[in-house]
Amino acid sequence: MSTSELAWFKSSYSGSQGDSCVEVAQGTRAIHVRDSKDLRSPELAVSPTAWDDFVTYAARR
Repeated sequence: MSTSELAWFKSSYSGSQGDSCVEVAQGTRAIHVRDSKDLRSPELAVSPTAWDDFVTYAARR
């Protein structure tokens, strides 16, 4: 599956003015993260375990 076929979801923390937009998609082996303002920019792919660790850490902040 290519990243263009993934179901992308915009972060609920993204700005309502179109700024600070982060999108996330769950692939078969990785969680994909991208900047929705610049779809040509590189995407970040991390393991589900690393993503869970990040979300847990961020929730504590």
